[in-house]
Amino acid sequence: MRLTIPVVALAAAVSLAACGATVPVRSAGAAITVTNCGERAQFPSPARRLFVNDGNMIAMTLAIGAVDQVVAVSSLQRDADTLRRHYGDVVDRLNVVAPQYPSSETVIAQRPDVMIAGWNYGYSEETRLTPASLRAQGIAPYVLTESCRQHDDQRRGIVEPWQALHDDLTNLGTITGRTRQAQQVVDDITRRLDALKDAPRPERPPTIFVFDSASDTVFSSGRYGAPQAIIDSAGGRNAIEDVDDSWTRVSWERVAAADPDAFVFVDYPPQTFQQKVGLLESRPGIDRLPAVTEGRFLNLPYALWTSGPLNIDAAEQIRKALERWNLVPESTIVPRFDDRVAGD
Repeated sequence: MRLTIPVVALAAAVSLAACGATVPVRSAGAAITVTNCGERAQFPSPARRLFVNDGNMIAMTLAIGAVDQVVAVSSLQRDADTLRRHYGDVVDRLNVVAPQYPSSETVIAQRPDVMIAGWNYGYSEETRLTPASLRAQGIAPYVLTESCRQHDDQRRGIVEPWQALHDDLTNLGTITGRTRQAQQVVDDITRRLDALKDAPRPERPPTIFVFDSASDTVFSSGRYGAPQAIIDSAGGRNAIEDVDDSWTRVSWERVAAADPDAFVFVDYPPQTFQQKVGLLESRPGIDRLPAVTEGRFLNLPYALWTSGPLNIDAAEQIRKALERWNLVPESTIVPRFDDRVAGD
């Protein structure tokens, strides 16, 4: 699909919330509304103190040039090298206040006017850090669109993944007053998606299995997760594209039945690349799959797989891997970065 910037309706001093309730915005200035998770949501205009959780959402703020409006971040460490490679030493200016997902107290202590996070990307009823709890503290919560919940269900995802990314970049550009920079990011993604779309396709798209981690089940990604869009754009087919969720668990039997042509790994603790390969090679039935015996594995960082501007880099790198494995025809695609992690 083409990513195009829609006209964003603006409204001043309208009390609408991210999920339908009133937002007591801290700012005494103007307010702006955007649509988030299908509901009209009010934010200060522009937001000046962003608390951002997770590498993919941090990447969004860096990509649109809003680093000076970021008061604090959390869950950065695993993605710091990747973000530094893409965005430079500006990453080192970020105020890291929690190594993993933050507590409500940690967020409030930074006095943000907006928090950017997502369900299972920092927001959780178990930790009592939720959009509702933030609104009660006068903080406007933005919810990662990929993580929006379906009809009061725990399943996540309400639009296809490239649209979800488009919506977030557009909304965050509006919230931070950086609409021009956001459009430049969207335009760059669009150009690169067009090049991937024009690349020659095989008669049968190769089946790709996204392997995040595993135990008695395997954590993977369904039709609403960013990997769906990434794999489609690279010329492949997501092995669990029929699962109506973003990130989810499936059985080992499902992995075997998929008989994927390749495995792509999310470089993400607590399991290393070698441990994940070891699980595949030691699992009866799985160990005989051609993708395993021939070592068709690609290991990419977490920030490339979770919904964010680096998804296009993942698509380009998967395309080149599929070409190396002779699963798709050769193309002129040249990845802008090489983010492969040890093991590929």
